[in-house]
Amino acid sequence: MFAVHLMAFYFTKLKEDQIKKVDRFLYHMRLSDETLLDIMARFQAEMQKGLGKDTNPTASVKMLPTFVRAIPDGSENGEFLSLDLGGSKFRVLKVQVSEEGKRNVQMESQFYPTPNEIIRGNGTQLFEYVADCLADFMKTKGLKQKKFPLGLTFSFPCRQTKLEEGILLSWTKKFKARGVQNTDVVRSLANAMKKHKQDIDVDILALVNDTVGTMMTCAYDDPYCEVGVIIGTGTNACYMEDMSNIDLVEGDEGRMCINTEWGAFGDDGALEDIRTEFDRELDLGSLNPGKQLFEKMISGLYLGELVRLILLKMAKAGLLFGGEKSSALHIKGKIETRHVAAMEKYKEGLANTREILTDLGLEPSEADCIAVQHVCTIVSFRSANLCAAALAAILTRLRENKKLARLRTTVGMDGTLYKIHPQYPKRLHKVVRKLVPNCDVRFLLSESGSTKGAAMVTAVASRVQAQRKQIDKVLALFQLTREQLEGVQDKMRVELDYGLKRDTHPLATVKMLPTYVRGMPDGTEKGKFLALDLGGTNFRVLLVKIRSGWRSVRIYNKIFAIPLEIMQGTGEEVNSALRGSALFDHIVQCIADFLDYMGLKGAQLPLGFTFSFPCRQASIDKGTLIEWTKGFKATDCEGEDVVDMLREAIKRRNEFDLDIVAVVNDTVGTMMTCGYEDPNCEVGLIAGTGSNMCYMEEMRNIELVEGDEGKMCINTEWGGFGDNGCIDDIRTQYDKEVDEGSLNPGKQRYEKMTSGMYLGEIVRQILIDLTKQGLLFRGQISERLRTRGIFETKFLSQIESDRLALLQVRRILQQLGLDSTCEDSIVVKEVCGAVSRRAAQLYGAGLAAIVEKRREDQGLEHLKITVGVDGTLYKLHPHFSRILQETVKELAPQCDVTFMLSEDGSGKGAALITAVAKRLQQARKEN
Repeated sequence: MFAVHLMAFYFTKLKEDQIKKVDRFLYHMRLSDETLLDIMARFQAEMQKGLGKDTNPTASVKMLPTFVRAIPDGSENGEFLSLDLGGSKFRVLKVQVSEEGKRNVQMESQFYPTPNEIIRGNGTQLFEYVADCLADFMKTKGLKQKKFPLGLTFSFPCRQTKLEEGILLSWTKKFKARGVQNTDVVRSLANAMKKHKQDIDVDILALVNDTVGTMMTCAYDDPYCEVGVIIGTGTNACYMEDMSNIDLVEGDEGRMCINTEWGAFGDDGALEDIRTEFDRELDLGSLNPGKQLFEKMISGLYLGELVRLILLKMAKAGLLFGGEKSSALHIKGKIETRHVAAMEKYKEGLANTREILTDLGLEPSEADCIAVQHVCTIVSFRSANLCAAALAAILTRLRENKKLARLRTTVGMDGTLYKIHPQYPKRLHKVVRKLVPNCDVRFLLSESGSTKGAAMVTAVASRVQAQRKQIDKVLALFQLTREQLEGVQDKMRVELDYGLKRDTHPLATVKMLPTYVRGMPDGTEKGKFLALDLGGTNFRVLLVKIRSGWRSVRIYNKIFAIPLEIMQGTGEEVNSALRGSALFDHIVQCIADFLDYMGLKGAQLPLGFTFSFPCRQASIDKGTLIEWTKGFKATDCEGEDVVDMLREAIKRRNEFDLDIVAVVNDTVGTMMTCGYEDPNCEVGLIAGTGSNMCYMEEMRNIELVEGDEGKMCINTEWGGFGDNGCIDDIRTQYDKEVDEGSLNPGKQRYEKMTSGMYLGEIVRQILIDLTKQGLLFRGQISERLRTRGIFETKFLSQIESDRLALLQVRRILQQLGLDSTCEDSIVVKEVCGAVSRRAAQLYGAGLAAIVEKRREDQGLEHLKITVGVDGTLYKLHPHFSRILQETVKELAPQCDVTFMLSEDGSGKGAALITAVAKRLQQARKEN
């Protein structure tokens, strides 16, 4: 009996001594509660950094949006295929989800190996292998004659802009296939499947991270599940984040699953004080040094190797195996995580340890076995502690998002390390509950997690796909075919000819107004000129100095506000007692202030007047105002010559005399400005609030003006194209609604399909219709969305400016009082894109008609011509200019068209027109 007690005492003492020895050696691997709380705080900061748009690029924890916006609600049903690529085996799964919310799932699956030559070879071969396995599965299971929705579980960091797309950021674990990084893996898989057209008929609806799949699987059984954690070959976590906190993607209300990619936590040096010499040595020998540093302290791929490195160093230090080392102990990967798990088993652990060490060619003593077992405990315990700290940070964030004092939640768990290690789950759970005592956490082991979860996501995506068909049907109305665009081009050409002929001009929708601008700058223009620019709430006076031969222009200008009472008062004097100044007197006052400011008081200068309102001209210096637009209502002006009214106001002032040479349309000014830089410029185009175009026409074709020699600029006023119904075949119900609600129904139809004043309103009408169909905003139309003009065209430029971020959509929809989801935001962006693309194509078709006319008029096989362009839509919209140019090139292939942005067409252009007019006047006098 005494001997038994003595042996027990000896063994206990031996165990204590060995444990102390290991504890001293691995002191830095033992993490205190204080350290874990600190790590938890660091991870919270990294999460916040990853979620911020400005800080995400430098964040180590990437917080990738997954576009999974909801957990299953039990209404999912149907048959789905699922693939799972990311671990030591590749899996194909067929999932039957029950109908009527019974939450019943039946599964058939098949595992396939992932040989090293495949996962580290060529990327094309990898996806062809996946497609081959899928074809084999469908053949084996008799599924070849059926079409299936498919979800792909892809357990590597991907940046997604939608559910069915994923750009691989980097390989992790043992994968290193070439040519895949920074490409869309869904497209790669789809291309590989084309070789199996007879065997595979699938729609890839969802790309899912394995962690997301775990969460979705557990959420199907437990609605409280909103976190997924994988602790296996690799490690990662995902959770449901409030949309309001995700700067990278938008929606309004609701949540989206965020794939944290927490394995990279510490890649920026945030965990350097935690990492040991063994972590650094392991990292240097890995496939991806300096990356996934958190994962390398935690996951199953690395724990065995960490243990091996520690044992090797302890042996070298004479602390193990009597200082003896076997050749096997020097071989990387000889100790695997399954060995670590076996050595830590409760009863058989020591026996397993002896067996494993013996297999490594070592001769361990009892003390060695105890020490090695304790090394395994410290390594795996540190792994559980680190996981617990990061998970506690996520749970704290969930609780704070919900503004709860106490959170009840479920965490879906998966991964071989979590499943096979005998102590790991218990340790993890205990530490998590200690770190977040205000969270009631249930840990739920996933059943076929990642693969089944992908099927769940696919089931939701399948329902969304049906809705997409309805949305695409609406968007298709705005997708013009080549044939339709050629039709617009031909009809525009007919209308141009009608407008030029005396007999058909009164009925023409394109008015083709002569401007009496008869020449382009030739470089000999010189002198000082005044220019006035009136067309909005601000009025500009400019001094333009032109140097002969140098094509050099210097501009000095001053901006003056036009008070509302003057914009909407009378054109001349109005006040009863004081007879105060109104619009034209105010203009002259501004001129006087400018001349005084420039030290030119009393100077007699030629003047060009850019007057951006509809005028009928009888000569270059006469323009009769047809009607005010843009909010101007000054009385006693319509039907009057604006040049005469300006001259009368100058006379009343009686301080200076100016030679008013030309009244100018802003489109013509744009052409002249660019023509001064490029002699080939014979066309001016405005694509802004309004839509218009001018060009130099042969005098022989202009029946409205006497004379056949030379050329004259024609202001097409093409906005009225289609007012006779000639383009009704491409007008949609939304165009008709915009027209009917406008100030001038039935007029300016082409402009209403193309210009900045109306594009936002077309979008608003589409959004209302989609909402009525229940396809947007949960079927709820806000009062603000019902308000005409609330969706401004500038929003289109903002919404389409960035392919990845939907932040602009979210903000605009919030302003409109719309309760939007992420999917809503995407649809709004697509609607904006369809409307603006059609507008740019219609512009292109109209312009193609003009340049083709100029080519034919000059009898040329090929025409080289420059178009001067101005307008906010052309300048600010991210895609408008490109689409317009592509359309012209396609419809007028025999014309080499250069587009030149105008520099101050309304100011500089007016001065150049004045200079050209003075030059031509002088030439006539000399003749």
